[in-house]
Amino acid sequence: EKDPVGHTIHAHPARATCGPIPEHRAHALPSARVPRPVRRAPAADRAIAIKQFPFSQRHTTMAESEFYRSLKGASPFFLMAGPNVIQSEEHVFRMCRSIKRITTEVGIPLVFKSSFDKANRTSARSFRGPGVDEGLKILRAAKTTFDVPIVTDIHDAFQAEPVAQVADVLQIPAFLCRQTDLLVAAAKTGKVINVKKGQFCAASVMRNSCDKIRGAGNGNVMVCERGTMFGYSDLIVDPRNLVWMRDAMCPVVADVTHALQQPAGRAIDASGGVASGGLRELIPAVARTCVAVGVDGLFMEVHDDPDSSPVDGPTQWPLRNFEQLLRELKQIAEVTKGRETFEIDLTPAGEDWF
Repeated sequence: EKDPVGHTIHAHPARATCGPIPEHRAHALPSARVPRPVRRAPAADRAIAIKQFPFSQRHTTMAESEFYRSLKGASPFFLMAGPNVIQSEEHVFRMCRSIKRITTEVGIPLVFKSSFDKANRTSARSFRGPGVDEGLKILRAAKTTFDVPIVTDIHDAFQAEPVAQVADVLQIPAFLCRQTDLLVAAAKTGKVINVKKGQFCAASVMRNSCDKIRGAGNGNVMVCERGTMFGYSDLIVDPRNLVWMRDAMCPVVADVTHALQQPAGRAIDASGGVASGGLRELIPAVARTCVAVGVDGLFMEVHDDPDSSPVDGPTQWPLRNFEQLLRELKQIAEVTKGRETFEIDLTPAGEDWF
């Protein structure tokens, strides 16, 4: 049977399985035309096209900055640490001074962290920070005064260039890990880019995010695990992701504080407002696990008075306990073989094994 323009009309599947269709229902069925065949290139040609695609450069050698190479070669790991958000210059200075002293004594390379704007707060009434201008001024002062590299997050593509004038590492928030324009804008600064894995993403997604950055000409990229949604108001850390994300061919970082968030899991007032809760007491357990698996770096938010913090208080680690935990994590990292590939021998066990 042919339609008016000559295409063959095949019977609807229902006709073959259910017998004749009643007249009152026949008009509701869509016509089932055979789609025109799609002409595909031979398999060999398709492989060549994929190899030439600009975003598939993760296995090629790209220029890496000296700072990036220092992070890759950090032993036993590097640390990004600091208060979640900039509360004041005085507070940033106090925290940076203390954290640098401790990391220097323990022997862990430090990248100081704090945010100038928390753009993805649960409530519009929540504290966000001083903003980009004032925030960068404070971070620049801390960087100069204490001679530390800086990491801070960006949320919009236009922020990449001004933030790169101060920060050594631009961090892509988990919610934005697939935003191409943001990733490319960050990449074009030439800075180290730390991409947090979305709570909704599989580990394999991070390879694609890294390819977008490398496709823009920047090989200085890292990926960061920060937990996976487990229901509506909880996160879990799947240690397998720390291994699977190595497929992105770059350093793997574990955020051991945000990973203990309970998103929108804490009531804040009688009107029904909510904020993120957290399981601070489990930070050591998650940190120990991540270090044992063999991460290249840790991300940890630290505060001198967590319960007074205007942002993410329940998942910031107390400064009083910071050195104790860091020394323990270093000891674990120095004995683990987590970064090495375990060669599994599937040869049947002979009589000599029994």
